[in-house]
Order: sequence, then C-alpha cells, then structure tokens
Amino acid sequence: MEVLALFFQTPFFDSRKAVLYASRIKLPVRVVDITASHLEVVKNPRHGYGENMNPCIDCHAHMIRTAGNLLDREGAAFVVTGEVLGQRPMSQNRRALEIVEKESGYPGLVLRPLSAKRLPPTVPETKGWVDREALKGFSGRSRKPQMALARELGIVDYPSPAGGCLLTEKVFSTRLRDLMEAGDLSIHQIESLKVGRHFRISPTAKVVIGRHKKDNQAIESLARDKDILLTTVNVPGPSALLSGEPGPDDVETAAQITAAYSDARSGKRAEVRVKGPEGEKVIVPDLRDKSDFRHLMI
Repeated sequence: MEVLALFFQTPFFDSRKAVLYASRIKLPVRVVDITASHLEVVKNPRHGYGENMNPCIDCHAHMIRTAGNLLDREGAAFVVTGEVLGQRPMSQNRRALEIVEKESGYPGLVLRPLSAKRLPPTVPETKGWVDREALKGFSGRSRKPQMALARELGIVDYPSPAGGCLLTEKVFSTRLRDLMEAGDLSIHQIESLKVGRHFRISPTAKVVIGRHKKDNQAIESLARDKDILLTTVNVPGPSALLSGEPGPDDVETAAQITAAYSDARSGKRAEVRVKGPEGEKVIVPDLRDKSDFRHLMI
C-alpha cells in the first residue's frame, strides 16, 4: 500500500520536524499550507476551544477535509490519521471523533488504525482494502502502546509525543487572545508572539522586548515600515518593536521599558534610538524599574 504523509503548515505548527522524521523512515511527505483557512477556524471555532486557544475538534475536521479534497488529485482512496480513542479527553473521545469525521465531509473514509478495533468499521475495512484484524485497539492517554509499536517496527528516533501546537500553550494563547481583542490577527503579529516579552501599553499599541541576542535579531527582522524599532545606544540592551497605532505617550513608554530592560543602572542615562516611519531620533527616557511595567505584560 502506498502512503503519502501530509503536514498542514500554519504559524502555529511548523513542518521541519515532520519532514525530517518522515525522511528517516523514507515516507513521502507533502507540506500543505492552510494558514488562511485555519486562521478562520481559530477565530471562530464552532465547537469552541480547549484549555487554551486550541480549537482541536474544528481543527481536526478542517485538516481531514483538506486531506479528503486531495484524494482524487493524488489518486488516493482514503484518509488515515494517528488519532487514538481517549488520548485527548476533549478532542479524541468517541463523540469528538464522530463529529470530526462527519464535518470533514468524508464519512467512512477516515481510518484510525491505532484504535480501529474500538471504532465502527470503515469503508477501507469493509471493502477489504485493509485487514481489520491487523489493526490495533489502543485507547486511553498512555503513549506506551504506541512506543512499543514503534520499537516493534524498528522506529527508534521520533520527537516527544507531547506538545507541538502553540495553541495549546498558555502564554502563547494569552498573547494570541490579546491580538484578537485588538483586531490585528496578521501573520506578522502572530510571528512576533513567538519571541520576547510582550507588553500591551495602550488599546492600540503593544511592545515586544527581546530577551537575548536571538530574540533581538528576530525582532529586528520582523520590523515593518509602519513599525517603530527601539534600541539602546550607550549601554547594552534589548531591541524593542512597537506596533499598532502608537501615540507620542506610547513611544515614551516603549522607550522606558527598553531602558528598564537594558544594563543601565540607577542614576545613569540610557539613550534609546527610536526608528520609525517619521525618521530616527535618540531620546533619554526616565530610567524606571522593570517592576513598574509588570502590570502591562501579556
């Protein structure tokens, strides 16, 4: 049986590991970018969110629908997923699996081989395309059966079974929710959520402050023409990105936060270069303690 692996690329989950591990077992893999349609799912999930901003049921249905739409083009007969009954209490219970299959638009053509013996037979099984007796009946949250199966198949190199989706992470979800409330769910802004410390300094402006050199480089690369980039001049310090629609007070606040996270010490001047649509200038903000801005941190 020929198998083509699909990875659905969005700003929330990256394909690099999938491509790497697929290559190690010589599995053909195709990366399908679903960013635009997936953002709509994230903004308005019919079945709501999980513990954070993860719309797992809607997301799974969307991905299986996308895979199903590729069946004819790829000359494929059905869709296979690695879902396990009961693995996730909210999104992989029996009812959730039924909803995902129904809303995908491909009922009967979604095979879940790891739990097949605990689920109704699918078209691939009833038509003899696959042998139901050779499939598994895994259930529950433990990953031990899957890990044992991997060993049996000679697969010893694979990523941690936990994590992978940024939407399940608490801090990232808090930042994403803030962006949605501000009405700026652009790809640029979503990418900025992955780096630095974030401060909502006004309803229309936010600041991202680098924590280390890698963050600073990422922040500088994310700066658009309409954004304001702040860097310290006379002391080592972070790069900061001020975005949205900031007013003069917001620029001053952003400079104060930049100085607070620099190496400037009490009683010292911290010069901050401000570069934006209106040109470049150097200002000397009041040097305040980091704790003064904690209430603004997202």
